[in-house]
Amino acid sequence: MNCYDCPDIIATPAVAVCSRCGAAVCREHAHESHIPAQDVVGTGRATHLTPLRHITCLACHKTEVS
Repeated sequence: MNCYDCPDIIATPAVAVCSRCGAAVCREHAHESHIPAQDVVGTGRATHLTPLRHITCLACHKTEVS
């Protein structure tokens, strides 16, 4: 699978899939962040100590931070 955001003349292999839109992205077009891991427990939430890795494409990352 090739990166969705790379030009068609440059077939760059994808290394991840955007967790928001599902587009395949290469290392250059992927944005990695860390979000708190939470579970629904009874009537509340439990937050884990180790955060989750959150991979998005650049377009979704721009939308998240705006």
